[in-house]
Amino acid sequence: MCVHYIQLGEEQIELSLFHGFRRHQEVTKCWRKENGRWQLKDIPFVEEWSEAEYAFLVKCLKNTDHTGGFVFGAFDEERLVGFASVENEPFGSKNQYVQLSCIHVSEESRGMGIGKRLFAIASEAGRRLGAEKLYISAHSAKESQAFYHAMGCIEAREYNRQLSEAEPCDCQLEFVL
Repeated sequence: MCVHYIQLGEEQIELSLFHGFRRHQEVTKCWRKENGRWQLKDIPFVEEWSEAEYAFLVKCLKNTDHTGGFVFGAFDEERLVGFASVENEPFGSKNQYVQLSCIHVSEESRGMGIGKRLFAIASEAGRRLGAEKLYISAHSAKESQAFYHAMGCIEAREYNRQLSEAEPCDCQLEFVL
């Protein structure tokens, strides 16, 4: 597999881009914060995006580009195998954060370093936006959290109330740029 990475513009972000992309994850354990301590709990489910969820994703990614954020795609030849997005809306007590709003790798392409490379590209985008840190409202699945911690993410020092309330089971993380 020879993967190349490009910044995507609003005109390139269409539903057809995601044909063949597989957002599938069989989750068995998730992290939950209880009484101030993180615990790994048995919470089995399957994450599989529907056509409607991909359509909503396209709308969000187009907005990210339109508002000055960044959207990146990882391609194996012409096929999208991963993507990441960084929002251009600073927040935090010192406007130190920008949000890494998406980072996903198609199921069959995981474990090949694509997510790691997308994370590095997203980090550089955060720096270009003038942020000190990336903020990630991250899926709490054991495997997702293992990825973020391997990248050097830690629990966010400041929680973004809007993001944490929108996804109360997510883990709120940060990465120093």
